[in-house]
Amino acid sequence: MTVSTVEEVDLIRQSVRSLCEKFPESYWRQTDEKKEYPEKFIQTLTEEGWLSVLIPEKYGGAGLGMYEAGVILEEINRSGGNAGAGHAQMYTMGAILRHGNEYQKQRYLPKIASGELRLQAFGITEPTAGSDTTSIETTAEKRGDKYIVNGQKIWISRTEHSDLMLLLARTTPKDQVKKKTDGLSLFILDMQDQKNNITIRPIDTMINHATTEVFFENTEIPEENLIGEEGKGFKQVLSGMNAERILIAAESIGDGKYFIDKAVQYANEREVFNRPIGKNQGVQFPISQAYMDIEAAALMRDKAANLFDAGENCGPEANMAKYLSTEATWKAANAAMTTFGGYGFATEYNIERKFREARLFIVAPVTNNLVISYVGQHVLGLPRSF
Repeated sequence: MTVSTVEEVDLIRQSVRSLCEKFPESYWRQTDEKKEYPEKFIQTLTEEGWLSVLIPEKYGGAGLGMYEAGVILEEINRSGGNAGAGHAQMYTMGAILRHGNEYQKQRYLPKIASGELRLQAFGITEPTAGSDTTSIETTAEKRGDKYIVNGQKIWISRTEHSDLMLLLARTTPKDQVKKKTDGLSLFILDMQDQKNNITIRPIDTMINHATTEVFFENTEIPEENLIGEEGKGFKQVLSGMNAERILIAAESIGDGKYFIDKAVQYANEREVFNRPIGKNQGVQFPISQAYMDIEAAALMRDKAANLFDAGENCGPEANMAKYLSTEATWKAANAAMTTFGGYGFATEYNIERKFREARLFIVAPVTNNLVISYVGQHVLGLPRSF
């Protein structure tokens, strides 16, 4: 992995900003209104190599780290865009790079890096399990040299726009394992090959994240697509979850900076009672408070990313970064909405769209209440709260 200098990181930021200038807020407003996938943006992002930065150079990627990946997503969201349309291709890399074998890396990573294949779907959550991943019921039964998958996943985004899915399924019944985290296995599922055995149903949501529920009926996965050791998928998928939390934190920070930028500009320009509204403490103070919280959250995000890149345990930091950034950004979102007043609700000002998008990360990919519980139990040593 290549470590970037401060100058190189600044160049990454500038380059991503230049790309995003080709996709103004009107582009994102239109895709949101039409519930369309931002295909042109994702294609451009892929062609310029930004979605493959975590893939090592020998597999066609840039060989950069989680820190640089976060910078890319942050700048997309700060520009008014929605990095959620492509972020899974980054955070799924954590599990493949750390636990995949050489055959899997050689087979898939170059094609993912070039854009020939898309790995945008992360199949974990199920209707009856929710955040309790160890209670998932989708099964992967070994038959000869294949695994046969049956079950259902929900809240899986971008399934319709992905060729591959990183899938977590149960290979040993829960009542037959000693530890509840055992018996789960992680797979690379070729959805194009198995499209006749997969049913995808879109879910209409308040934000444009191409969210779906997915049904598997005798879906086949060759045994060579098992990532790591059978039954140890929960531990393996944590690499992806930590990466996901760090990158979500980065996106949220980008959203927060977007709200601050817009609120400051509007508060300086908008005059009521013959004075800019930014002179009013009721407007100025919430913006300032949110800005300070975002700056603090960014430090935790940086710490988590650096630990991840060093190959060290970053579970606490990744979770705290996700929590702090999303809470800070939600404050910024409300400050911006208050600053814009009635205009904040008008779609042409874009605040209401970003407001909706920012709210998602309070509950996904993990609800902030579970992060608080995690810190209490696993960091502070307090008794389990549920």
